[in-house]
This record gives sequence, structure tokens and C-alpha cells, in this order.
Amino acid sequence: MAQGMLEVLLVGAKGLENTDFLCNMDPYAVLVCTSQEQKSSVASGKGSDPEWNETFVFTVSENATDLIIKLLDSDTGTDDDIVGEATIPLDAVYSEGNIPPTVYNVVKDEEYRGEIKIGLTFTPEEA
Repeated sequence: MAQGMLEVLLVGAKGLENTDFLCNMDPYAVLVCTSQEQKSSVASGKGSDPEWNETFVFTVSENATDLIIKLLDSDTGTDDDIVGEATIPLDAVYSEGNIPPTVYNVVKDEEYRGEIKIGLTFTPEEA
């Protein structure tokens, strides 16, 4: 099975449902792969169409089958609102080595909440 480094390019999102009624939301992403979790910067005031262009690196082993990206809205003084999440299967990047930035659906409560653009690169560990 696959073992090595998974590089995730978080490009941006489009058409996200705005959870702030009075102003543009301040979205950020939490990337989860097995027990590893990493957080993007907050796209302050970017609302429904944030751009990050940030890269994250995960060490992956055979039990890493999916990458989950949770999108949240940073709220001062209250809990951050969940905008939605995308689950990206990793089988393709393990076999291809590289998946150029691709659009994935963001869902919450099984409803479409916008889209997120992610690029993936897998570098296998040398045996």
C-alpha cells in the first residue's frame, strides 16, 4: 500500500453559503488526513469566494484513504460556523502521483454548499 508524503494545494473555494448575515464571512479550512490535522489561514472578509493558495504536507500510510477538508467561518466571540466539508478519495493520487487542481463539492447535511479547488501530489517513500 501507499506510504510517503501527500502534498495538498488548497487553491480556493467558490459559491460558499455565507453564514454571516451582516457581513462577509471569514472562511478558513481544516484539512484532516487520518489523525493529522492542519489549518489554513483565515481569508478575512473574503466571503463566499476565498482564495488561499497554501500548501500542506501530510505523512501518509496505507490507512489514509481520504482527505477531509472542513470549511469554517471564523467568528469573533462566538463558535466558528461550519460552512461544509469535502471528502477527497486518495486512490487516484496514489496511482497517478499528481492530480492537478480539481473542483470538489462542499456539502453540509447532504446539501450542496459550494465548491473547493484542491491539487494533490503524492511522493512515495523509498523502500
